[in-house]
Amino acid sequence: MSPRSHSPGQSHGDRRRAQHDGPRGQHHSTRPHRGRLAAAALGTAVVLAGLTGCAPSSGPDADGVTTLDFFQFKPEAVQDFADIITDFEAENPDIRVVQNAVPDADTAIRTLLVKNKVPDVLTLNVSGNFAELARACVFADLSDEPSADTVNPAVQEIVQDLGSCDQGSGQEVNALPFANNASGIIYNPDIFAAQGVEVPTTWTELIAAADTFEQAGIAPFYCTMKDAWTAGPAFVNLGGALMPDGFFDDLRAEGSDVQDGAVSFSKDFGPAMEKQTQLFSYCQDDFASRDYNAGNLAFAKGESAMYLQGSYAIPAIRANAPDASIGTFPYPVTENADDRIAVSGVDVGLSIGRDSDNKEEAQRFVDYLMSPEVVQAYSESQSTFSPLVDAEPNTDPALAGLEPYFTSGRIIGFIDHQVPASIPLVNMLQTLVITGDVDEFLTDLDDEWSKVAARTTTQREGK
Repeated sequence: MSPRSHSPGQSHGDRRRAQHDGPRGQHHSTRPHRGRLAAAALGTAVVLAGLTGCAPSSGPDADGVTTLDFFQFKPEAVQDFADIITDFEAENPDIRVVQNAVPDADTAIRTLLVKNKVPDVLTLNVSGNFAELARACVFADLSDEPSADTVNPAVQEIVQDLGSCDQGSGQEVNALPFANNASGIIYNPDIFAAQGVEVPTTWTELIAAADTFEQAGIAPFYCTMKDAWTAGPAFVNLGGALMPDGFFDDLRAEGSDVQDGAVSFSKDFGPAMEKQTQLFSYCQDDFASRDYNAGNLAFAKGESAMYLQGSYAIPAIRANAPDASIGTFPYPVTENADDRIAVSGVDVGLSIGRDSDNKEEAQRFVDYLMSPEVVQAYSESQSTFSPLVDAEPNTDPALAGLEPYFTSGRIIGFIDHQVPASIPLVNMLQTLVITGDVDEFLTDLDDEWSKVAARTTTQREGK
């Protein structure tokens, strides 16, 4: 690997050519209709503030109605869940569901844990933060839930691979997937057609497409490095496709001896990170000062041919331009088109508080949420993929390029969820794509992993 240096006076294209000498290689809301009342959201309480005052109720009130505290982390889905709750309450008049939505779910749930106020039912992004809570046995075991049998095994495996409570009786199921996203490359079919570019199926074709757009005066990719996390999608796709099988299991087994181990980021992630810096060399010139919101708007306005984001960005793009031309395709990481896979994460997982006083009512609500018509309606509204076995494919044309990979199980999870939260991965990736220094990034990542592993070992041994 040779680090690529960025000189302030050079354009992105100039910097790339100096480094690579050879050939370079408003969406409409579709809702469930079971027992809809005319006043759809009037019976639902939605709290858009902090949750520190919320706590599960301890049973039915004088009228025999049990109130469930529903922790809901997606602000863009508040109305969808309000409609679902209205329908659920119509079919279950003995249960009232209070939706509590917050902008910073990770902080809010940890605040509630400190106060011993775990909600009855929760939606959480199934990430590394969720996994830490699951391993701490915060959530109930849902393996005996009837709806657990309806989940696509490949999707449930993504949840299980992150970790769960294990109290000696085997690994529990602490979340059921409700909605999945997929990370790939978003593209503008109109721009592709106008330039005579086909959807690339190999790495060489992807770079050739980027060159074609650049030569035509079109930004190949719109990048948004003011928000550090937006370098993550390329990392999970490139790294996930090229890393050795069992990489993170082997890395964890090495403990803090990463530099001397059989696997490490420096040994195994070089090719992927070289490809990442190459892709980001095709960004627009002001990429370091633009944020995610600006990127969604710019792509909606047709200011780039491609966008290195996942399906979760599609509703935000359409909020800016309902008729935006949007397509998707998986990263073509190698020269073999058959190697393509989709990176998928459980965007929304459903959990029940382990010590909920309203376990039976919570299970009824979760079973309702997991019913095929509710999952499908949410999927269509939020441009997600249904995690259920034999689900109807999402017919959103923007997802057509990723849907076959998801439904056939040709998916892997987000590898950044395997990186401890105490490692500043997104900030390191931000520096990587701005400076192009692959060697420094990989060395620093190995060092950070070693530090965390050493602390973990010390804590485990009680030192």
